[in-house]
Amino acid sequence: MVKVLVTGGAGFIGSNFVRYALAAHPDWQVTTLDKLTYAGRIENLDSVKHDPRHRFVQGDVADAKVAAPLVQESDIVVHFAAETHVDRSILHAGDFITTDVFGTFVLLEAARETPNLRRFVQISTDEVYGSVPEGSSKETDELRPRNPYSASKAGADRLAYSYWATYQVPVIVTRASNNYGPNQFPEKIIPLFITNLIDDIPVPLYGDGQNVRDWLHVDDHCRAVDLLIDQGTPGEVYNIGGGNHVKNVDLTHRILALVGKPDSLIKPVADRPGHDRRYSLDTAKLQSLGWRPRESFEDGLANTVTWYRDNERWWRPIKDEDPEFRKYYQSQYGSR
Repeated sequence: MVKVLVTGGAGFIGSNFVRYALAAHPDWQVTTLDKLTYAGRIENLDSVKHDPRHRFVQGDVADAKVAAPLVQESDIVVHFAAETHVDRSILHAGDFITTDVFGTFVLLEAARETPNLRRFVQISTDEVYGSVPEGSSKETDELRPRNPYSASKAGADRLAYSYWATYQVPVIVTRASNNYGPNQFPEKIIPLFITNLIDDIPVPLYGDGQNVRDWLHVDDHCRAVDLLIDQGTPGEVYNIGGGNHVKNVDLTHRILALVGKPDSLIKPVADRPGHDRRYSLDTAKLQSLGWRPRESFEDGLANTVTWYRDNERWWRPIKDEDPEFRKYYQSQYGSR
């Protein structure tokens, strides 16, 4: 059996990858390591909790006593664990440095002492390139992160590369565009807007709404990571993008139409500091290995709306009962 460690595996993308991996690879034994902070939810793993090939360990990637032994028993490490929300990074930058940079360091230190490690996949983000006024970012482009989140991810990204260059740890770095799909914590724009609209709550649209994001369905992201575990070259970076470049205002109107709510529920709010205007990825390098996104944005977004409609029991306790979420929402949007 192939032993695979997935860090952050109770989060949005990580839990989707855990479920994907167990379904796609009957010969994999998957260990999920997750601290279960606000966005890491054990409920995301309900469908695999009785799978004998899956083990859950609650712990912090920044805690070497917990994380290092798990790395050293693994053939493959897929490192999703991170603080990920730009808005929260503006409020609490230190948490992002601790988890995203120091946590990655702890894992890499363990990885360099694991001689039989086949792959260490560092999950990075397109946001490390900074705002891209025109064209698309290639893997060789300069990194110009403009907020504490993207800066912490850029630091971890390059730290992982350094462990390949210096210690020959078999690192592959992936930089994905904005993900969407089921089980995404309802602070991000798509699940936030869907769940607000279900309850007839106005949706807070930053600035003029002209910021552009490239949307990637989480299932397509999982397939790309799987392919790179098998075919990626250590020391290389691979962009993963959906090719769906949509302005935030247009995304908002699409969600309004799918939920069946009026435009009057759009609430323009003051833009956030350092808000990147546009992201776009050149994915030719990944596509040369045979990967293509399968999920159209139209179908994927419609299916995501349906998932949140059908799974209120998943998100309602967060939005209706969690005082920390209500406090965050008020601090983020109440004064805007």
